[in-house]
Amino acid sequence: MQPQIILLKEGTEASQGRSQIISNINACQAIVDCVRTTLGPRGMDKLMVEAQGKATISNDGATIMKLLDVVHPAAKTLVDIAKSQDAEVGDGTTSVVILAGEFLKQMKPFVEEGVHSQIIIRGVRKATQLAVQFINEIAVKPKKDDEAELRQLLEKCAATAMGSKLINQQKDFFSRMVVDAVMMLDELLPLNMIGIKKVPGGALEDTLLVAGVAFKKTFSYAGFEMQPKQYTNPKIALLNIELELKAERDNAEIRLENVEEYQKVVDAEWTILYDKLEKLHLSGAKVVLSKLPIGDVATQYFADRDMFCAGRVPEEDLKRTMKACGGSILTTVADLGDSVLGTCEHFEERQIGGDRFNIFTGCPQAKTCTIIIRGGAEQFMEETERSLHDAIMIVRRAKKNDAVVAGGGAIEMELSKHLRDISRTIAGKEQMLISAIARALEVIPRQLCDNAGFDSTNILNKLRQKHAQGNRWMGVDILNEDVADNMEKCVWEPSLVKINALSAASEATCLILSVDETIKNPKSGEGPAPQGRPGARRPF
Repeated sequence: MQPQIILLKEGTEASQGRSQIISNINACQAIVDCVRTTLGPRGMDKLMVEAQGKATISNDGATIMKLLDVVHPAAKTLVDIAKSQDAEVGDGTTSVVILAGEFLKQMKPFVEEGVHSQIIIRGVRKATQLAVQFINEIAVKPKKDDEAELRQLLEKCAATAMGSKLINQQKDFFSRMVVDAVMMLDELLPLNMIGIKKVPGGALEDTLLVAGVAFKKTFSYAGFEMQPKQYTNPKIALLNIELELKAERDNAEIRLENVEEYQKVVDAEWTILYDKLEKLHLSGAKVVLSKLPIGDVATQYFADRDMFCAGRVPEEDLKRTMKACGGSILTTVADLGDSVLGTCEHFEERQIGGDRFNIFTGCPQAKTCTIIIRGGAEQFMEETERSLHDAIMIVRRAKKNDAVVAGGGAIEMELSKHLRDISRTIAGKEQMLISAIARALEVIPRQLCDNAGFDSTNILNKLRQKHAQGNRWMGVDILNEDVADNMEKCVWEPSLVKINALSAASEATCLILSVDETIKNPKSGEGPAPQGRPGARRPF
């Protein structure tokens, strides 16, 4: 009799072998089914309700994946690739999850038949490498020196990214706005320099782009309404100082002999405050913004001298104002000169919907802009913000890497044909695997058809025939339930989106196929029940 070796703690779950890989694949299929129907211009939206009861309506793959509370360890990989696609490229989050799910689905029969995981992984990697190479070969590169052509390319890419979102009816309006916004940024195209503010009310078309900085009017004291609300070429002081009376007795202990001494302390407090205010006034600044509160005395003081002030300005808005108008954020008023003050051509406070906004335009170093979104419901504006974020990311990517491919399933069908042709020239097991990946790529056009309610078999047959004849850019035409040349139809996507999606999907597939054992440690306190009568409490 061999003595039993106990290696793992009691209550540990361990499952391994082929059945484990298949169960992981099935878990990933369940995740894919959550986002499958959101793909494309006719995709459905999902309404997610969190534990606190907050409802989110979204069509964005990454947002849905973030809100799903996934427990299964293998399925979490899909959530991660959706997040990475969102961070890296911005769009194509749903496609990447669907592709990964379909790769796994096509590999499942091979796993069941006993093909070793490593052979499958090698096949998947090879197919991905060939696909990425092919995308780089056939991507269309427009002339970069032609400003008008580049702008048109960026607008088309933005419109394609928005085609599958809630705002697809207004995509022409928004794609122009997004391209304008990105064109205002400097070479590095930093995302945080595009501010997005939401104001309830009005129609989507009332959304406006401010070439400069805009932020909501801050909390203000009496005397604020007496301040002018418009300036031309004002100097702007950006502070990180409280302009309020501070009761020093809270901060220090003062021993006083008589009333006059107490009066001196009070006078000193006022003197300190008035000293600061006077220096600000003498510096010639007309607009004073501070991160910390500006009290009622200071507000009234500024109003009497025709100066505008706003306290408790959020830090990011203050930093964006600094980037746009120049100057620097000061922690003292001792050395106020023109070198540390910002300026802009025009400042005004304007009513937008129910809120007032402080708007700085015509900034000399304007490398920043603000989009003010209008709309009816809160959820609708949030979804618009997410859609604009995707479009902005796409335009940034397209501006940096200007190669484009046709969307609408065209590039996937062409890749599928290319891989199928190559697979026939390879002897060995990889032939089967590469042709399986080729089959898997057809899931994107098929899902586009299913979501729009078309006969997907019929349209895919047409597409296969057209691609075999050499029509490289034929894809699904959602508007006419047919196939069309999507390059001419201007359904363009940056090739980087597709390359990233393919690489991420194949990495996730390889990762899930290479895991053959899952060991789950028991949570602490969940050991086996103590011996004794059933249900007895363990003595502490």
